[in-house]
Amino acid sequence: MKRFPAVLILVVALILTCLPVTAETAALTITGSLELEYADQFSVDFCEGGYSLITISDGARFLTIPEGAQIPEGLPEDIVTLQLPLDNLLISSTPTVSLINALGALDAVATTTQEYDGWYIDEVKAAMDAGKLTYIGSYKAPDFETLTANKPPFAVFSTMLDSVPEVAEKLKEIGIPYMRDCSTYESHPLARMEWIKLYGVLLGKEAEAQAHYDAQKALIEAIPEESTGKTVAMFYITSKGDLYTRRAGDYMVKMLELAGGEYVLPELSPEKSGTQKIEAEEFYIGAGEADYIVYIWSMGGKPATMEEFLARSPILADFKAVKEGNVWFTTPDYFQISDTLGAMILDFNKMLTNDDPAVTEFTYLFKLS
Repeated sequence: MKRFPAVLILVVALILTCLPVTAETAALTITGSLELEYADQFSVDFCEGGYSLITISDGARFLTIPEGAQIPEGLPEDIVTLQLPLDNLLISSTPTVSLINALGALDAVATTTQEYDGWYIDEVKAAMDAGKLTYIGSYKAPDFETLTANKPPFAVFSTMLDSVPEVAEKLKEIGIPYMRDCSTYESHPLARMEWIKLYGVLLGKEAEAQAHYDAQKALIEAIPEESTGKTVAMFYITSKGDLYTRRAGDYMVKMLELAGGEYVLPELSPEKSGTQKIEAEEFYIGAGEADYIVYIWSMGGKPATMEEFLARSPILADFKAVKEGNVWFTTPDYFQISDTLGAMILDFNKMLTNDDPAVTEFTYLFKLS
């Protein structure tokens, strides 16, 4: 009998010990995967028997259990099982609610952490008026007593949950499985919207999700690919006077580029998303000659007139876009919704290409006068 060196046997044993246990080897047979074009922060594998294995970029895994089916034996301990159909959900993330609403599945949501006056989605307000959707308290301090008494089978929070780890621990303690919606980590706007396909899987609305995604994508594909040559500055000023502008790697900059615009600060942290604080004088040097200003309405207060806008900083009056009357604001619902990013990009294109002041057919932007 051939003998193997003890060292070789030890190495092989260590390799086998370190190999990850996959759902397929444990209890499931994967037959296909959800087709994704842009999103890379989640995946869905379809398994024999109608089960779906969802994997989030933070490592969380969820297995949907078809109605009437049994939970497979031998699942890895980290996989959370979700019995379909899902109902009585707690959805904290407002963009997630917008995607679920676009699927026509808002009835599956019972509680939210956004107060009534903070909503800009008509269907959500109507559901709250009818008593079908209830404010359960802030995501920082939800009403755990009520949640315990009427336990949701599943909850979705934004990544803001990371700032309140005690809430996550309490959810675990009372037995409410939750998912972090990591769509804000997506670098492409269509990737953010593609999360509707994930919620389509969870809510039995896969066809509706694909149709909605395709319709929004078509709006973008209808925009000419060549640049308009128009430069745009995007920023807001806080009530304390601090100025924040979008980084060059931000998804809003990508939206602008898809609309045919050029970001006025292409060298500002092109590898990062989000916003960056900058001194007003420095910002003027780089953005003072921008053809357009897009002011983020939902941040740092809401100046309603040009006079109030200019009061934010004396330097604003010297901007080319101000002198030429090309100051635009996002609407208050801009960051609350993810289901119509294609329409938002189309609005950017209309802003850049429409020279007729009489045309006012904008949904997510408006011109400050």
